[in-house]
Amino acid sequence: MLTESVTTDIVVVGGGLAGVCAAIGAARQGSRVALIQNRPVLGGNSSSEVRVWVCGATAHGIHLFARETGIMGELYVENQFRNPDGNPYYWDLLLLEKVRAEPGIELFLNTDVTEVEADGPEDARVIRSVTGWMSGSERRITVTGASVIDCSGDGLVGHLAGAEVMRGSEPREQFQESWAPEQAGEDMLGSTILFYTKDVGHPQKFVAPPFAIDIAQTAIPQNRVIRQTMSGCDFWWIEWGGHLDVVHDNERIRDELQAVCYGLWDHIKNSGQYDADTLSLEWVGAVPGKREYRRFVGDHVLTQHDVLGQTEFEDRVAFGGWSIDLHPVGGVYASEKGSRHWHPDGNYHIPLRSLFSHNVSNLWMAGRDISASHVAFGSTRVMATCAILGEAAGIGAAVAGRLEVSPRDLAADHVPELHRAMVRADASLLGVVDDDPANLALGAAVSASSSKTVLGSTRSIGRFTLDHDLALVLPVDPELGVVEILVDAAEGTELHVELHSVGRPQNYLPAARERSVVVPVPQGRSWARADLGWEPGEAQNAVVVLRRNPQLEVHQADRVEPGTVTMRHRDLPADEATPEQWRYWKETLHGHGICFRATSPTRVFDPEQAVGGYARPYGGPAMWVSADAAEDPQPWLQLDWPAAQEITTVDLVLDDDVNEDLINLHHHRTPDDTMPTLVHTARVEARVDGQWQEIARMEENRERHRTFPLARPVRTDSVRVVVDEMNGAPTARIVSLRVYGD
Repeated sequence: MLTESVTTDIVVVGGGLAGVCAAIGAARQGSRVALIQNRPVLGGNSSSEVRVWVCGATAHGIHLFARETGIMGELYVENQFRNPDGNPYYWDLLLLEKVRAEPGIELFLNTDVTEVEADGPEDARVIRSVTGWMSGSERRITVTGASVIDCSGDGLVGHLAGAEVMRGSEPREQFQESWAPEQAGEDMLGSTILFYTKDVGHPQKFVAPPFAIDIAQTAIPQNRVIRQTMSGCDFWWIEWGGHLDVVHDNERIRDELQAVCYGLWDHIKNSGQYDADTLSLEWVGAVPGKREYRRFVGDHVLTQHDVLGQTEFEDRVAFGGWSIDLHPVGGVYASEKGSRHWHPDGNYHIPLRSLFSHNVSNLWMAGRDISASHVAFGSTRVMATCAILGEAAGIGAAVAGRLEVSPRDLAADHVPELHRAMVRADASLLGVVDDDPANLALGAAVSASSSKTVLGSTRSIGRFTLDHDLALVLPVDPELGVVEILVDAAEGTELHVELHSVGRPQNYLPAARERSVVVPVPQGRSWARADLGWEPGEAQNAVVVLRRNPQLEVHQADRVEPGTVTMRHRDLPADEATPEQWRYWKETLHGHGICFRATSPTRVFDPEQAVGGYARPYGGPAMWVSADAAEDPQPWLQLDWPAAQEITTVDLVLDDDVNEDLINLHHHRTPDDTMPTLVHTARVEARVDGQWQEIARMEENRERHRTFPLARPVRTDSVRVVVDEMNGAPTARIVSLRVYGD
């Protein structure tokens, strides 16, 4: 059999979301990429073959302003527009389109990598090539590249190259993790197969196969929630095989999981306990969705302490936010809950040093095989986090190749260059400023037609009883003085108000009480006036807590102010065994808020917020917001230089409302196809010889990140973006305005 040879810059093995984002991220940096996938479709566990919804740092709305940006963000937002019903085949198509849109990517589907050529000493091995078999085409293909990114999930490439790996659970003493077992073990999270149902509108029968599990003879009906309305990922707990070798025993695990699926469906259809007469079985998976296998050892092993302590890594390249989510080894048959969770107080950072092997010098990894302990992996393993790790590895490999340095040297000596490339790509970073000297906007004076200077939402659309504590998150710069809350009182009473700081710029939970006031409230309707008088010294978020008082009703507002959110305090479940891990605060009034007025003027939305600084909420919303359209019907944001500049590219980052928890297969459905906070129509103008000239135009926009390469260089002393129309928001919003020359 002849072997075909392919030479490229970067080899990405694995076409799940980590691999897709790694390949696209590297290609957009100018690298040539070979993307090798052993299945006929892209997407891995999110694809139509497995159909797991894509979860990430929002943790289904637990964390605020936490949705991923970059390539994963593009996928979320575009899928929201074109796939309102969560069709898994449309999701496949979107991934394929995104990969095919990059001319630097050569895609190899149905290609199983089974051979790796590597050499060198055990502590400094080098991968020379990978070889795969393309099923159906009978082609043996060897791919050579300077860097290899293992996004295979199972970590086969790194394993064959001799990379040091971890499997199972590390002992508690190794990393001093309280959730690690006393003794090391080989147990892992199990695999899952899902099934979908459909109401066909007429009676349907189901004859169970003889191998179906009789779940009435198991503890499943007692220990798991089963409803006839459940479908797809509602059955995430159909999990098994964690006590086995999930790769070696993959077929045995598949058979058991399918037997459970058919047994569950037989129970729903034929037990007489459910109203399922017209329901039909629409789809059953044939490919187990794996959760865990090998994890490679990098220069840093991410641990429970990094996740819960939100370690501030200098070489941060991604963030996570899903809880530490560990499952019982018995899976679907376990008597324990299907999962247990420990949430950090907010999003945490993941370092570059966890994305490359410590003993294979050109091996990168992204996805569920990164350098993390079993406990930390319980959080990093979810697919949106895997995706942004892929983009980070792809950009990292491309930048390292351009600089001709190793991954280790990149982490040690070239993090600023990497960060600048990632910021320019709008990758998912927390707390990294835009300080790129190539960005000419950093040397310009910034102005705007208007800015939002007061926070407040005063139009009531209803009211609700203050029977639980409420928390109003407000951005503060430079101070928070008087805050007024619209309330109705059945009789004269008091409102207890507290002001809390949040501890970290990416957090939105009360951390330390800074102020406490008692506000007298007369009978009837009034604005309860709390004088908080807080000047924190630097821009940051505050949480104003309204303590429970059933004699009061709080008014619901018709809209939510930018950078704000309302949360409700939840009671601890009576049977909660781990109260220290319980998240007491949960967002409520989503898309709305409470009626309030913050009387102190704010600098939070000044035009300077859109140049330099952060490209996502961090210690505040980090964007320019205009006054309402009634006051400023044609808002603009402008850059002025003291001397003329020659520009070739204008780059815009727009507000796609990263507090909106999007999802690919619609575990829940966000009503807007296009985020209302995005600019719909705008024009970019440059002042040339004293006259404004249009140099770029944006119409019918539904994207967050827009780059406008100019047909020819323009010499100008001023550039402005004029917003003609939003997608529904009453104010114009721009997160970042960047301008580049050659």
